Amino acid sequence: MALPTTDERANLDLLASAPPGISLTQTNTNYPWGNPPRHSDPDKAMTAAIDSLEMPDTRANLLKLLFAGVSIESLIEGFIYSGFESGKFSLDTGLLIKGPLGLYMANMAEEEGVPYRLFENEDVFDEDELDDAHVLKVMKINNPSMFQLLQKKAREAVRKGKVLPKNVDQAKGFIERESE
Repeated sequence: MALPTTDERANLDLLASAPPGISLTQTNTNYPWGNPPRHSDPDKAMTAAIDSLEMPDTRANLLKLLFAGVSIESLIEGFIYSGFESGKFSLDTGLLIKGPLGLYMANMAEEEGVPYRLFENEDVFDEDELDDAHVLKVMKINNPSMFQLLQKKAREAVRKGKVLPKNVDQAKGFIERESE
């Protein structure tokens, strides 16, 4: 009698798949990231990164990429991925040098007069901006004492004759009532 194939066993036994966590019991030392990294100290990893960026060919290519419009953020993400995959440093070390390395690259571009983009999405800080009405609703629930103080100050300002901002509907008032 022949032994069943893997597919036949999978059809027979629902538990024939690898158990969760099996990869943690297998050796992965044949991969660079499965061995101790060459640089575990972020200072040493940063020094090695700067040394590689100071090589003439690397420096010229980096400046060309920045001039072409590739963001510093994208270059650093690639650098961290490559460094981790090749076993140069751990992922944690790569994330620790991300900020200083970005500033170093930006300084290189500034020194050479090369235009650069720091982030891939330039309006990264503006796109998720909260509108005032939403902030007030959240404040009313999470910080009612501050909401009441703000409401009181707004009423006092209106009584003193201060003009409400143009984007506030004066018919409804500054703060919407709960019934609306």
